[in-house]
Amino acid sequence: MSPAPRLLALVALGGALGAVVRWALLEVSPDPAGTFPWTTLTVNVVGSALLAAAGLLAVVRRSRGLAAFLGPGVMGGFTTLSAASEQTRALLDAGRPGPAAAYVVGSLAAALLAVTAVHARAAQREDDRTARGEGP
Repeated sequence: MSPAPRLLALVALGGALGAVVRWALLEVSPDPAGTFPWTTLTVNVVGSALLAAAGLLAVVRRSRGLAAFLGPGVMGGFTTLSAASEQTRALLDAGRPGPAAAYVVGSLAAALLAVTAVHARAAQREDDRTARGEGP
């Protein structure tokens, strides 16, 4: 069964938006080959947190369209594993295995921490609502 044309359009629109924002950030603050890729690291960590928040929002709103637009759409276009892989290779080619390893491990650790923080904050808000008797 194929996805509905509306969902495909939302993913495409979101992906274009996310990719343009990432491109603009890299234009303003490029990561030259062989240097530590701070901009891409930041994009991927922020994107991970925003993806977690978008997923929670889509669940709360019960919206497949919002989930498609924000998840694989905007955040899929915004974040980039392929650039991170290429930048790691460039660091290795530049004879910088330490920063390359730090980039790989740091990217994963920071992204996981960002997602965990978003989920912990959402859980805390839910606990606060429950304590006030507001229910789910």
